[in-house]
Amino acid sequence: MTPLKVVLDTNALLRSISRRSPFSVILDKLYEGGFELWVTNDILLEYEEKVSDIFSKETAELILGALALLPNVKKTDIHFQLFLIDKDKDDNKFSDCAFAGNVHYLVTNDKHFNVLSSIPFPKINVISLEAFKDML
Repeated sequence: MTPLKVVLDTNALLRSISRRSPFSVILDKLYEGGFELWVTNDILLEYEEKVSDIFSKETAELILGALALLPNVKKTDIHFQLFLIDKDKDDNKFSDCAFAGNVHYLVTNDKHFNVLSSIPFPKINVISLEAFKDML
């Protein structure tokens, strides 16, 4: 069976970190190998920056260290920049990664990604954090 392949935008990751969060199950499932997380260097750098800002540098080091060791975290290189998102150009790193990894879902609650549903090619399925949690 093909594993579920996803890209988590930074906000989705941040909301999954706290043990008190209803979304902590997402990181639990990732650590258990329940799905593949696709990332790029740019995504990892943003994860590190935002986790350090909101939680702590130590928390960021722990999470990034875990991501580096997990066999179901797949790092890809971006060969095509598609520029599909105009409202926040920084979000394109996630849609580009989703395209490069041929993932099933890009998990986000960021409204800037809504434009992807109106683009016929490449088809990038955007799913909310709540829907992804329910799927797991």
